[in-house]
Amino acid sequence: MVEPTTLDDAISRIRAHSDFLSNLLDREAALVAELESALEDPLAAARAVDGEMNEARRLRLERRRLALLVAIGDLSGRFDLTRVTHLLSDFADDALDRAIRTAILERSPDAEPRGFAAIALGKQGSRELNYSSDIDPILVFDPQTLPCRPREDPQEAAVRIGRRVIELLQSRDGDGYVIRVDLRLRPSPEATPIVLPVEAAISYYESQALPWERAAFIRARAAAGDRGLGSSFLEAIRPFVWRRALDYGTIREIRDISHRIRDHYSQSQAFGPGYDLKRGRGGIREVEFFAQIHQLIHGGRDPALRAPATRDALAALAAAGRIDAADATALSDGYTLFRTIEHRLQMVDDRQTHSLPANPEALDTVAQLHGLADGQALLALLAPHVERVGRVYDALADEGEARVSGDSERLETRLTEAGFDNPAGALRIIEGWRGGSYPALRTPQAREALEAVLGGLIEAFAQAPDSTHAITRFDAMLSRLPSAINFFRLLEAQPALARLLSAILCHAPTLAEQLGRRAELLDGLIDASALKPVPDIPGLIEEMAARERGADYQWLLEHVRRVVGERRFALGAQIVAGTSDPLEVSAGYARVAEAAVEVLAKATVAEFAQAHGRVPGSELLILALGRMGGGALTHASDLDLIYLFTGDHSAESDGAKPLGAVTYYNRLAQRVTAALSVATAAGPLYEVDTRLRPSGTQGPLAVSLDGFRRYQREDAWTWEHMALTRARALFGSDAARAEVRAIIDDVLNGARPARDVVADAAKMRSEMAAHKPPAGPLDAKMLEGGLVDLEFAVHTLQLQYRTGFDTHLGRAVDALIAEGRMPAGMRAAHDLLSRLLVTLRLVAPDAQPPGAPTQALIARAVGLGSWDEVVASLERTRQEVRACWEGIRGN
Repeated sequence: MVEPTTLDDAISRIRAHSDFLSNLLDREAALVAELESALEDPLAAARAVDGEMNEARRLRLERRRLALLVAIGDLSGRFDLTRVTHLLSDFADDALDRAIRTAILERSPDAEPRGFAAIALGKQGSRELNYSSDIDPILVFDPQTLPCRPREDPQEAAVRIGRRVIELLQSRDGDGYVIRVDLRLRPSPEATPIVLPVEAAISYYESQALPWERAAFIRARAAAGDRGLGSSFLEAIRPFVWRRALDYGTIREIRDISHRIRDHYSQSQAFGPGYDLKRGRGGIREVEFFAQIHQLIHGGRDPALRAPATRDALAALAAAGRIDAADATALSDGYTLFRTIEHRLQMVDDRQTHSLPANPEALDTVAQLHGLADGQALLALLAPHVERVGRVYDALADEGEARVSGDSERLETRLTEAGFDNPAGALRIIEGWRGGSYPALRTPQAREALEAVLGGLIEAFAQAPDSTHAITRFDAMLSRLPSAINFFRLLEAQPALARLLSAILCHAPTLAEQLGRRAELLDGLIDASALKPVPDIPGLIEEMAARERGADYQWLLEHVRRVVGERRFALGAQIVAGTSDPLEVSAGYARVAEAAVEVLAKATVAEFAQAHGRVPGSELLILALGRMGGGALTHASDLDLIYLFTGDHSAESDGAKPLGAVTYYNRLAQRVTAALSVATAAGPLYEVDTRLRPSGTQGPLAVSLDGFRRYQREDAWTWEHMALTRARALFGSDAARAEVRAIIDDVLNGARPARDVVADAAKMRSEMAAHKPPAGPLDAKMLEGGLVDLEFAVHTLQLQYRTGFDTHLGRAVDALIAEGRMPAGMRAAHDLLSRLLVTLRLVAPDAQPPGAPTQALIARAVGLGSWDEVVASLERTRQEVRACWEGIRGN
């Protein structure tokens, strides 16, 4: 699928079109120097990491090296798709296995690592992982053989091991991460522990499992840990997956899933820029479903058809005469191309994305990384395959499809008359509910409660700005509910709740996704507590730090994530409901994050001290920079942090396992980062970015306060001093905070190298514009004349004139205006751009113009009367900011 090219050509395309891979080329120069030999055995080359280090760091470095080798092998045509996916999958197996072994041995050093197994599902199970994929294992344990500590319950031990495995694989630092882990394919994930007793798991699949779970186990494999345990589990449930009798009910369920996917992702179904290669009509998912449907029909009687990999399954089905050979070839060719381009999308910046960019320049980048002229050439390459796959799958979906009953016809007519933009898609979803497609709808009582409220739901969703999105996101939420009876009764009693819920589901995809994962977030909407102001930081700290009796550190990690999730959801809901100013919401996001840092850092310090003690006369200090330093986050903001420590860097801790101060605080900083960033059963928390620390990713994670002072005074670049203008301490004693504040103030007021601040800032902004173009026409941050230009203007003036310092950007603008350094209109510009940024991150994260109803919401949020006013105000503000910045840099 990739025409062979030279390695030099592949590397040239990487340099031109992938910042992520370009960075790896620089960081792995020694590996690149031995590229020919490394490509002969990429896994062995990736594992050739020198030096003593913990297993987590070794795995991160190995993943980084393999990511580079696989990309070069792929882009040069040395590796075909099978080789690429096998390399990625084999590494994932090995990393998962080593993480399990490490997690068990950390707790029980003398035990044999057994009794804990990972069952790979999805693309890991079939050895088809994509370039930036997550893995979807089911974790099981045997209470009789799992190593436990004295008097420890095996279930609790298994969960702790599982959490540690996730932490080892997902924790990020300057070396990146190993792999993302999604445990939501286990039975009833909203109600079950992340690791299941093997007998309980077998019982579930034998008696309660849903039809789609059969399809999931077509590709199941015992991939890591105690493979004997994993294999025995799969053997026990094999009759559940492969049934000799034809089960067309299951086939209908798989078809319905495909229909729902088409309905749910309707905006990315049409082929062209923005097309979803995975979920779009004629895309990857439809090839996979086509193969799996035929496997479920025929595989119970013919074991030769049970191939896990999609293209192998298509070939086996064609060889057995179960599908048309020409269709099999077309689907296989399309699948190969789609997966290859999917890899190109993910190689650009290591994001798990499946959609072609809507932005023409970004689409050109993907095409040129693949070796094509431009985005139009890429679309031309894909188009015939998308159309052919779509036709083949449509024919399957129509085959044997029963005509809807008279009741269904009447319901579809009702949906049409109510104003649904896709009544047929809504009908399929409602028929699924009536058929008990989800656990919450299995009982007759639940379906009766559904019927009582169905009319109100139809009315509410029909009045929503986008009825299809509203009902499909509601469907996703229902799929996660353990029980729906009381929920339906509340909706029946409170029609206004249904309207608000519909608006949230339609306008805010991020909030809709959160509701899908955590249906209990509905509680705040039901009692209206979600629309109340967020407490101050001490109040939030008290809420997050409250522990149940006997609760341990792991419980606290889960608890803080639940509280943060609830508070962030509530703040987003306030924007949708129009009850809060986005600037207040932004400050609320920051208060929630600051409280989380305080609680988790304090707990992590105490947990770390149990093994290593404390360094006498020394403490950890955490600085926030960027938007976190300025106390103004968005729903999607990461945390820019710097870890410092006070005292003598040559000192040693006083615990049972003493460490030198430098090692002590660097390991502690890694633990704090993990506490703030690793996803647990309660979901993710924050992305933590530590690249603003002294010497960036080349420097240690934590540095002494003396080292920080010396670096800022002698070695820091202008951009680092610009970042320092919004630095403030989030964690540490009052004395330590005062000390670092004095250092920052001295540096900002002139104790730094003499440099041409204006020239440096202008050069940096030009480089940023070249490497980070706006995501879309509404990118209030990155557009020319947007927030970034305003930030550069403010920070350049602050450093140039040593005045106007305030970590809050708006107040800094006020100070500079008062001194006559900035035009008076810049505070209004700050407020408009900030309100837009906070609102758009929630309701239009792609920065593309949304539909008219969402446009009205945005206008209301920023205090304007119409969308036309929003567009005109944004353009006028950008011109004013651009003029201000150009005046400062001398243009």
